[in-house]
Amino acid sequence: MVYVVFDRRGEVDDYIPVALAGLRDGATRVLVVINGPLSNAGRAALEPFSDEILVRENVGFDIWAHKEALDHIGEGISEFDEVVLTNDTWFGPVRPFGPVLARMGDRAVHFWGLTDHAREEPNPFTGDGVLHYHLQSFWIAVRREMFLSDAWTAYWRDLPSMPSYFDAVLKHEAMFTNHFTELGYSVDVAFPSAEYPTDHPALFNPDLLLEDGCPVVKRRPFFHYPPFLDRHAVIGRQILRRISGSGFPMAVIWQNLARNVAPRILNADAGMLEVLPDVDVGYDSARPFRILVIAHITRIDALPGIFDRMSHLPAPYDVVLTAVAPIAELLRDAVVQARPSGAAVIEVREGGSDGGSDMSAFLTACHNVFEPPRYDLVVKVHTRLPGDRTGNERRYFERWELDNVLGSPGYARNALALFQRESGLGMVFPPTIHIGYGNMGGAWEGLRDSAVWANERMGVKVPMDGASPLAPFGGMFIARPDALRLMLAQDWAAIAAKRSMPPGDLARLQERLFVGAAGERGYHVRTIIGAEHAGISHNSLEYKIDQMASTTPGYPVEQIQFLHSMGNVGRGRAIDYLWMYLRRNRPRAVRLLHPVGRIIAGVRRRFRALRGRHATEGSRR
Repeated sequence: MVYVVFDRRGEVDDYIPVALAGLRDGATRVLVVINGPLSNAGRAALEPFSDEILVRENVGFDIWAHKEALDHIGEGISEFDEVVLTNDTWFGPVRPFGPVLARMGDRAVHFWGLTDHAREEPNPFTGDGVLHYHLQSFWIAVRREMFLSDAWTAYWRDLPSMPSYFDAVLKHEAMFTNHFTELGYSVDVAFPSAEYPTDHPALFNPDLLLEDGCPVVKRRPFFHYPPFLDRHAVIGRQILRRISGSGFPMAVIWQNLARNVAPRILNADAGMLEVLPDVDVGYDSARPFRILVIAHITRIDALPGIFDRMSHLPAPYDVVLTAVAPIAELLRDAVVQARPSGAAVIEVREGGSDGGSDMSAFLTACHNVFEPPRYDLVVKVHTRLPGDRTGNERRYFERWELDNVLGSPGYARNALALFQRESGLGMVFPPTIHIGYGNMGGAWEGLRDSAVWANERMGVKVPMDGASPLAPFGGMFIARPDALRLMLAQDWAAIAAKRSMPPGDLARLQERLFVGAAGERGYHVRTIIGAEHAGISHNSLEYKIDQMASTTPGYPVEQIQFLHSMGNVGRGRAIDYLWMYLRRNRPRAVRLLHPVGRIIAGVRRRFRALRGRHATEGSRR
C-alpha cells in the first residue's frame, strides 16, 4: 500500500491516521510518501500506522510520488500479490474496506479502482479530442502479472513531467487505464459510473456511493468551485449528513477543511448557514458553558437594549463593558443603577479608538481577560452604528447584527447548542449583510494585500477568499477563545504602524482575519440567521440575482465565467468597454498591451497628483 500525503505546513491532519488505520488491516506493508516537508509531530502521527515513511521534494504531485515509491521499493515489489496506489484526497473509511476488498479480490483482473470516470467527447479539459474512460487515480490496485511486466516498468520510466494539476490529469489519470487496456490488461471497478446517474459519481454522487458501501468520500466536493457544484446540484450538507450517520468522526473532517479550504468556498460547498428557530430545540442545560460577554458601548442610551440582549443567554455569565474614556466613566455610574439579569460579574474597562472602537477594545483592552483560560465562549456585541449610512440602513444593520446573534432566549440557546454539538466549531456570526449595502463582490475593500501580510505575520496558511472574505462583518459573534488565540496574541498597534493604517482601516482588516486565524488552529466557523431575516435575505438576494442574470444566458456558473472573462467594467466608458472586448476576444493582445497600460495609468496618477498639489497650493495663496 502506497499512500501519498501533502500538507503545506509539513504537518499531518487528524483524518490521515484515521485513513491509515482503516487501511492497515488489509495491507501487508504500508509505505507513506510525503510530498514536501514533514514535522516531528507529523512523523509521530504517521509512525503507528506505517511501515516506512519516505520524504521527497513536492514535485509532480502524487503521480511522481507513486513513481518514486515504486523506484524505492524496486525488486522488492515481487514479494506482493497486489499493490495499491492511493493518496490523501479522501476521507474514510466511512464504510468498511473489508467487503470491497473481498469482492474485488475474487475478480480475475489485472488492475482495478474504487471509482471511474466515463468517456467524454470532446475532452472537457481541452475542448477537443477525447477524454478516455479511466479509473480515478486516487485508488488504483495492480496485480502481479501487470506490475512485474516490462510494460509497467516502461510506463513509469517514461512518465512525463507534471508541473500543473491539469498535467497530472491529462498525462496520467486520463491515460493510465486506456494505455494498459490497449496492451491487453483487464480492468474492473468497484463502483462503476455506469450504475449512477452521472459520469463522475465520486464528485457528483458521493451520497449514492456511500449507500452502496463505498468506503471513502473524496474531499473535492467540499472545496470545488461552488457555482460548478451548484450547476450539478451537489449538496455538500447532505453528503456530510450521510457521513455523520455512518459514525465517522466528523471532527477530523472539519479540522482538515477549516485549515485547507478558502472559508467562503467551504461555507458554500458544505452548506454551513444555520437557520435557528426562536424556540430552544437543542441546548443541553446539563452541559453549560462558562460565558463571557464583551460589549463595547458607544451610546449610554443604548445600554438597556444591549443588557436586554444579554439576558437572552442562559445565566450565569460574566460581562465586560468597554468604552472610550468619557463614556467609560458614565458607564460605571450606569451599571450601579441597572445590570443585565443573569450577569454574575460585571466590569467596565476603558478602551477603543475612533473609527474602530469596538474591535480595538476587544483585541487590545480585553486580550488579558482570556488568560488564564476561564471561559468556554465569548460573546462579542456592541452599540456602534455605521456612520456613513442613512437612518434606515443604520436601523437594519443593528437589527441584523443583534437579532442574528442574540435574537431571543431560544435563539441564543440554539446558537450555543451548535458549540455543544461540534467540538471543532470556533465561531458563529451573521451572514454578510447585503440589504442597504453594496459590498458583495468587493468586501475586501482594498485590504487584501494587508490581509496577506498580516496572515504571513500570524503564520496563517489557510487559503484566502477571492472577491469577498467570509467574515463577521459588523463585528458581532460568538466564539471559543482558543479559536481567537492568534488574533489575541498580535501587537495590533505595531501592525497598524507598520502598515500606516488609521484605526478604521485596522478594524476592518481585523474583521476580515478572524476566520482564517481560527481555521489555522483547526476550528471551522458557521454563519447563523433567524427565520425572519432568512426570509427577508433570501427574497432580496433572489430578486437581485434574477435581475443581474437577466442579460447573460446560461447557468449561473456559465454567466459568472463569461463575466469574469471580460473583467472589471470600470466606469462604463468607451475605453473600459474596449478593454472588456479585448479581454474576452483577444487575450493575447491584452497580455502584450498590459505593460503599456500600466505605464499610462502611472503617468495619469502622477498627473492627477501634480494637478491636485497645484490646486491646493493655489487655494492657500
